Amino acid sequence: MTITLKAVPLTRERFAPYGEVIESSRSNSDAMNEARFERFDNLCNVDLVKDSKVAVSIARCRTPTSLPLRLDMVERHPLGSQAFVPLSPCKMVVVVAPPGESVDAGDLRAFVSNGRQGINYRRGTWHMPLIAFEAGQEYLIIDRGGAEPNCDIHTLDEAIMLEAD
Repeated sequence: MTITLKAVPLTRERFAPYGEVIESSRSNSDAMNEARFERFDNLCNVDLVKDSKVAVSIARCRTPTSLPLRLDMVERHPLGSQAFVPLSPCKMVVVVAPPGESVDAGDLRAFVSNGRQGINYRRGTWHMPLIAFEAGQEYLIIDRGGAEPNCDIHTLDEAIMLEAD
């Protein structure tokens, strides 16, 4: 059996059980550099286990994805949160499920960004791997660095078909 999943618009409230939406908002900005810039602080919680370090990386899409997309697996990072912020405006689709030792396909939820939002998965949140819809699209990644493994993979009992809008 295959479960069909459609993405709903990404909002802070809807995504709260899984992590944080990273976006600028006039309600939380401060002036900097002689007020030539607005600075938006504390947009997400970088959550790392003890003795970990923050890793900042950039990922560039080599092979774009198209929808519908069949999902057979999800992953989680038990030792740290993981953030993805597009470096230029683009639609992001994320599929998530609550943290836990395993995940049921029926618990998966899909969200689509407005083109200017990033996301930060809470430590342990199940999610599909990063996808992009255009070759060359780049994402800033903020997550846990270190030699200790930090990725658990779970094969779904039922396939998920992620549909287009």
